[in-house]
Amino acid sequence: MIRILLSNDDGVTAPGIQALASALREFADVKVVAPDRNRSGASNALTLDSPLRIQSYPNGDTAVINGTPTDCVYLGVNSLMSPRPDVVVSGINAGPNLGDDVIYSGTVAAAMEGRHLGYPALAVSLDGHRHYDTAAAITCQLLRMLAKAPLRTGRILNINVPDLPLDEIKGLRVTRCGSRHPAEKVFCQQDPRGQDMYWIGPPGEKFDIAPDTDFAAVAQGYVSITPLHVDLTAYAAQDIVRTWLAKAEVNGNGD
Repeated sequence: MIRILLSNDDGVTAPGIQALASALREFADVKVVAPDRNRSGASNALTLDSPLRIQSYPNGDTAVINGTPTDCVYLGVNSLMSPRPDVVVSGINAGPNLGDDVIYSGTVAAAMEGRHLGYPALAVSLDGHRHYDTAAAITCQLLRMLAKAPLRTGRILNINVPDLPLDEIKGLRVTRCGSRHPAEKVFCQQDPRGQDMYWIGPPGEKFDIAPDTDFAAVAQGYVSITPLHVDLTAYAAQDIVRTWLAKAEVNGNGD
């Protein structure tokens, strides 16, 4: 039986993770380790300045108090799940993680931590808040496929599912990340004492929505599967930077 560590960034009681846990438990040994509250946008944050505490639920799920998604996967792999998992799954997120969203996404970060620790990893998001059962069924299908034919790319699979009934899903598409216009909105309010407080605004509007992007696939009713890697090195730019550095040194450190 496949062993799955399941986490998210919406919190341990969120409907997405609970729907997915229920579906996965039909064929897998599942351990849920997730934040005790919503930590959307936490990205790859790791808690190093304070200890982490856990809360156990009667069904065996574990909440990490004030923990980030990365904390949860790190604890799950290294302490809370024994034997260790075969695969790390993050989701189902309430709302998509498309294009530039992956930079900030706690859902993707949890999968990224799983991959960093040496495990195959999936991040699963629903482009809405209704058909979690559809996203759960797609995830189960992909995990069964991976169990029969392992995918040895060393990459994270970022999966975005249209918010549709399962019989209305048109299929699966391998995609690349699209992009958005820069986010610029900040909302300022005053607290009862007259002090300013700020809210980060919504993400920017879609920019790169070419046919091969994740945005396009989901909009057309397809499940988007985007391979992501942890190595952020811009290899194509290395020679450009070397040339620039050499010229700058010749010209007196750029002065």
